[in-house]
Amino acid sequence: MVKKIAIGVAAVVVLLLGVAVVRMGPRNLIGWAMYGRQAHDGKLQVGDPAPDVALVGLDGTASTRLSERFGERPVVLVFGSFT
Repeated sequence: MVKKIAIGVAAVVVLLLGVAVVRMGPRNLIGWAMYGRQAHDGKLQVGDPAPDVALVGLDGTASTRLSERFGERPVVLVFGSFT
């Protein structure tokens, strides 16, 4: 009887993992498992200036600091693909 319960619990766990992989994708699930527990809320408030960071272009060679772009034109940071 205990063996049947253990098999049933294992089947439910495998089913839930399968659903999570299908809904989130394997990369997102692995990333969530590895880094989700390390996430924390930042301390920026509305109206605070953006932190100065070094930005690297898609080609990997061009780089600039965010502070160099302030005041020229609006700055938009895109994380991910929108195509």
